[in-house]
Amino acid sequence: MSLRNKIGPRTRPDQPAPQSRSTPPAADSPWRPARVALTAFFAIDGFLFAAWVVRIPDVRSQVSASHSTLGLALLCLSIGAVLTMPLIGRLCLRYGSRPVTVGSLALLSLAVPLPAHAHSVTALGGVLLLFGAGYGGANVAMNSAAVDLVAQLRRPVMPSFHAGYSFGGLVGTGVSGLLAGPLSTAWALALSAALGVAVTAGAGVVLLRSPAATAVTPARANRAAERSEDAGAGSGPVRAHTRLLVLLLGLTALCTAYGEGAIADWTTLHLTDDVHASSVVAATGYGAYAFAMAGGRVGGTWLSIRLGQTRLMLFGGLTAGVGMLIAALAPAVPVAICGFVLVGLGLANLFPLAIARAGAAGGPQGVAFASSLGYGGMLIGPVVIGFLADAAGLPLALTTVTVTATVAALLPLAVGRRGREQRTAGDGQRMSGGG
Repeated sequence: MSLRNKIGPRTRPDQPAPQSRSTPPAADSPWRPARVALTAFFAIDGFLFAAWVVRIPDVRSQVSASHSTLGLALLCLSIGAVLTMPLIGRLCLRYGSRPVTVGSLALLSLAVPLPAHAHSVTALGGVLLLFGAGYGGANVAMNSAAVDLVAQLRRPVMPSFHAGYSFGGLVGTGVSGLLAGPLSTAWALALSAALGVAVTAGAGVVLLRSPAATAVTPARANRAAERSEDAGAGSGPVRAHTRLLVLLLGLTALCTAYGEGAIADWTTLHLTDDVHASSVVAATGYGAYAFAMAGGRVGGTWLSIRLGQTRLMLFGGLTAGVGMLIAALAPAVPVAICGFVLVGLGLANLFPLAIARAGAAGGPQGVAFASSLGYGGMLIGPVVIGFLADAAGLPLALTTVTVTATVAALLPLAVGRRGREQRTAGDGQRMSGGG
């Protein structure tokens, strides 16, 4: 009897046990309460962020910020996120990703109204640090919970969670745009925060009461590697390949987040200042981008199966690069909005697929590392674009998104090649080990 048959699939800690007592069988409905609740968390996260994005021009006028000083203030949001992510990753490993998700969304909801009460760039930067801590923590915790649930369901549904984020952003953009005239920034963000607290409380109860899949922890992964090593399959090369794969996927997420952050932070300003759109039309432009991204993510699972994840990421990155050139350099509002639609379609599945693949390769630590590296793109994006905008104009600064989107399109090719090399090496080791 081979070693694989002796161990059996239920003793392999690197994969979810199909019929264990702690994991419901795959025949259960894929729309179980945990998935619905987690989708609601992604959606309210997108809603709250969009509510803030639509009000950026008002807050900029309130604090009298230039492009470069606003970029520095927005940098604080990214700093808060990136500094928090490693801590959130450790908290997820210790306490579970679901409780940390609830706590992070509660912090984000409470931080949303604060920018409306800042009256200097320094004060705005301070409150955006707290905003970023909640936003970054929520994204790491939600994605970790989603990776576990994807493994539990045994269905490639990660894009559907991020579709919830995009639809939440779309609704947030529409509601905030409609309320831009009747309500002040303070009231609009306060109402958004109240909705965030309500959704967090309701979805949190459902998520915490739902049966959770057994997560892959570093300790369990190490024990699996040790058993493989004892069986004759050297674990050193496998671990090195895994670290490299997670690094490449994290760089893909970084380039993608650079583009997403640029769209979130600068779309409304570009449309109002450079293309001379009204505030309502500018909000519609970001909404068109969010709608395109949501639509792309709804079809992400089907497309990833049909085309393969590597091809989908390649085509997506190239589409986003072309769309950003159109959006940045277009002289008319309709053409610019069409460009943002292409960017949304192109970027739609890059980040969720990169995070999902990092989680499959490295477990929760892979998610935390790739997310931290990914949101580093949001850290450098506001500063780069802000200073380039002051030096050469915002349209030219936005074309840097084309460069990063192209890099994000090409990196998955290296990931796929490394993955094939790892599988080939593993097969060779098993054959030489006499399995």
